[in-house]
Amino acid sequence: MCTGKCSRCIAFTLYPLAFISIICNIVLFFPGWDAKYAKDGHITEEVKYMGGLIGGGLMLLIPALYISLTGEQGCCGNRCGMLLSIVFAAMGVAGGLYSFSVAVLGLGHGPLCKDGNGEWKTPFKNSNSSYLTNYDWWGDCTEPKNVVQFNIRLFITLMAASCLQVLLCAIQMINGLFGCLCGTCSNKEEP
Repeated sequence: MCTGKCSRCIAFTLYPLAFISIICNIVLFFPGWDAKYAKDGHITEEVKYMGGLIGGGLMLLIPALYISLTGEQGCCGNRCGMLLSIVFAAMGVAGGLYSFSVAVLGLGHGPLCKDGNGEWKTPFKNSNSSYLTNYDWWGDCTEPKNVVQFNIRLFITLMAASCLQVLLCAIQMINGLFGCLCGTCSNKEEP
């Protein structure tokens, strides 16, 4: 497979992953599918870091756009363009790692919720064991309804998307190196 076609495949795979990250991060602002928690400031702290929106979203859309251009015939589909694609892919790796780190923190600390005493806190943050496998603890969060499952599903989706983003951008860095050293394929038609 030529380096240009590989770049296009990687870019067109990065687009949906970036949109998934953006959507997950936006949805995390509405625990229990209710806007009142965002309005009142009762949002899990890691959601405010916007790992999916900034890291897995915007920091991936820009490289994906450039990487798709390196796969096209023309000004970017040359050795210099492939060299620049390495830089943009490295930016994508950084964005994916940021999104992954925020998602891991969000899973580790657990959601901000109202406990049985009516206090807003993060009940699982300083616990000795993991709340992820102890379903009995999930009942400690009374409001928003099912916030633990809500956060777990979305943060795991962000983790999976960011892992794929990092992997694809790393592949593009290697592909860009080969394209820079060997040149891109060009199917020139004979007259």
